[in-house]
Amino acid sequence: MLWIKDAEGHYQWFNVCFTLNFAFRSRDEMMGCTDFDICSLPLANQYRIDDERVLRGEKIIHRIELVGRFDHTARWCSTSKIPLRDGTDRIVGTMGMTEPIAGKPVVMDSPLSRVVQYISEHYAESITNRHLAERFGLSVRSLERQFVAAYGVSPHDYIRQLRVRMSCHALVNSRKRLGQLATEFGFADQSHFTKDFRHFMGETPRAYRARFK
Repeated sequence: MLWIKDAEGHYQWFNVCFTLNFAFRSRDEMMGCTDFDICSLPLANQYRIDDERVLRGEKIIHRIELVGRFDHTARWCSTSKIPLRDGTDRIVGTMGMTEPIAGKPVVMDSPLSRVVQYISEHYAESITNRHLAERFGLSVRSLERQFVAAYGVSPHDYIRQLRVRMSCHALVNSRKRLGQLATEFGFADQSHFTKDFRHFMGETPRAYRARFK
């Protein structure tokens, strides 16, 4: 599957394989969509975190990850993503390619792959690097080194970003109080929620809610 997205994450081009993976009848149906329109929320948030790294000039080469499909399942793929630049060398979007791994890939037994899957299922709970390392048979140092190499951030910061990203949908589509959302998405309190949200999104949860409402 091949694709191009603009800086905001809207799909601007993709090949036929990509269209079929998400069961769209034509490219026109999907043109302008984002990952949040076509994938589960945890996967969409992971992809957006990746895009933000690439938009800063980083490259992701042959990383093993879960890629969503039209039937709400996901399969293991090898994915690469690079910045898309205009004639003045300014980064204006991202380009990507992903290829399913045939058969039952060995990587499915990789501790790091299982770490990411565990985080996506338990992000709202209290998760420490030591807990992850012990659960998946790694030393804390090895876990942190492998995670930073693959995802560009520590496990702790990855969890913080994922919590913030997951909270965005509830901010816009529910009337729950900020304190309630803070607890629901794994933050210590509303102040902690607001601090992390501002750090990753550039505005407070209240401002984000008001803007999209």
